[in-house]
Amino acid sequence: MIEKVNIYCKNTGQAYLFEKGTSLKEIYSSLNLKFPYLVASAKVNNKTESLNYRIYGPKTVEFVDISDSSGMRTYVRSLCFVLAKSVYEILPKVQINIEHPISKGYYCVLVGKESVDQDTVDRIKARMLEIIGCDYPFEAVEARTEEVVSIFRSYGFEDKALLLETQHDVYSKYYHMDGYVDYFYGSLVPSSGYLTLFDLQKYNGGLLLRIPNREKPVDLEPLIKQDKMLLVYKEQLKLLNIIGLDNVGDLNKANREGYMSAVINISEAYQEKIIAKTAEQIAERFNEGVRIVLISGPSSSGKTTFRKRLELQLYVNCIKPVGISLDDYFVDREHTPLDEKGNYDFESLYAINTQQFNDDLNALLRGETVSVPTFNFATGKQEFKGNSLKMESDNVLVIEGIHGLNPMLTSHIPDEKKFLIYVSALTSISLDNHNWISTTDNRLIRRIVRDYSYRGYSAIDTISRWPSVRAGEETWIFPYQENADVMFNSAMLYELAALRRYAEPILLQVPKDAPEYAEAYRLLRFLSYFNYISDKELPPTSLLREFMGGSSFKY
Repeated sequence: MIEKVNIYCKNTGQAYLFEKGTSLKEIYSSLNLKFPYLVASAKVNNKTESLNYRIYGPKTVEFVDISDSSGMRTYVRSLCFVLAKSVYEILPKVQINIEHPISKGYYCVLVGKESVDQDTVDRIKARMLEIIGCDYPFEAVEARTEEVVSIFRSYGFEDKALLLETQHDVYSKYYHMDGYVDYFYGSLVPSSGYLTLFDLQKYNGGLLLRIPNREKPVDLEPLIKQDKMLLVYKEQLKLLNIIGLDNVGDLNKANREGYMSAVINISEAYQEKIIAKTAEQIAERFNEGVRIVLISGPSSSGKTTFRKRLELQLYVNCIKPVGISLDDYFVDREHTPLDEKGNYDFESLYAINTQQFNDDLNALLRGETVSVPTFNFATGKQEFKGNSLKMESDNVLVIEGIHGLNPMLTSHIPDEKKFLIYVSALTSISLDNHNWISTTDNRLIRRIVRDYSYRGYSAIDTISRWPSVRAGEETWIFPYQENADVMFNSAMLYELAALRRYAEPILLQVPKDAPEYAEAYRLLRFLSYFNYISDKELPPTSLLREFMGGSSFKY
């Protein structure tokens, strides 16, 4: 007798009986579901799984296409596998490092090849297309970790071997396709034939892997030049290479061998050097007429601590910083624009009274005394409580806010009066050579820890709000980041190892039946790669203290 199991499909709202051992791919085909875009994976009991996953008991299943973040991650991972396999075959003595997201794609370096010419790019891309055309299956293999480590060492993949060795799991999973093996910490599509949309091109001495557009994944993401951001990444990667911390396995090994104090000190010293250098640049421009410093960056980028540390360095340069809050220039609540759901859009530039803001800035620049408003968030109205501000000859205005780099915010202020700074956690350390760490994940983990400790929000609250936060960043922050005079990377080499101890208990509180569980589970799995470290050696001025606590700054 054929044994069947009950499957509830969230996409249809109905339950079905399927033979035990049926794959998600087979279930999807039999249900004849209609999606606008490619279905790349599914959530099984709120955990993202490959379509090759087989059902052996009653489950709740939700199929997702590549317009969903988890579906897109599955697609991109699979594409990276094909890229790595192609380089391995075309250039057997060359190592490809898939380093970080840039210009709406993924920047890759060919280690062991002096220069990347168009012929090399064309050969790699042609091999990728051949592999995709052959529709080779991705096969997941689970084995004892020591066996998997041995396999990776036989291929010369020491980065993957060390990562798994230092994670200390008894069993590990790797992927196999047509004689090539690789490691990815998430699901892949069933076979290479799914990966029909991509491009590969020369970019700044390396390769740029271009991927489908997240909003309309039948087209490629537009190519957006981000030369300043790429330079910041390269500078920190140079530091990582010098101290021998290219990947998380190296970090774990340093921790195991007692070098974490040095890693923390180097990371903190590097950031202080950049902040001090930025203050010196402002001082030089101050002599040329700069009087306003505008600091922008996405959520949980560490803007506030950066500002406080920058202000200390400005004092050292004999410049006295004074500040006004952009939040105090919100329009009255009834004039706040609405988003597509009819909710107040406080992240919109048009939630700010830019005319009043520019008038006050110009008055301050003329040496006048200005009555500074205070926004009452309870009443939704601006108030004047007798606060005034006047700039002296040694003052510079320091203003922190998400719209700081948007030219429309300070459209009436001459450019020569402004110094623009972009702050973000541009995570440069990778899990291994083919598994980068998302800057978005880094910031989300920071925010989960901070929201829980200081704002009373659960992980469910933070995770559920994150998509709208990201949408606001895409509209109001990221398009203007290359306007910056200085880009500051707030990510620290060691930080995810330090945050793990704080984030895990919060993420474990997310119930398995909550929609946010899939993301919480993914983040927990990601954090498990980092060996725990103590935060006792972090200085009280560390940027990470803004999220973990123990800072000497007042927030």
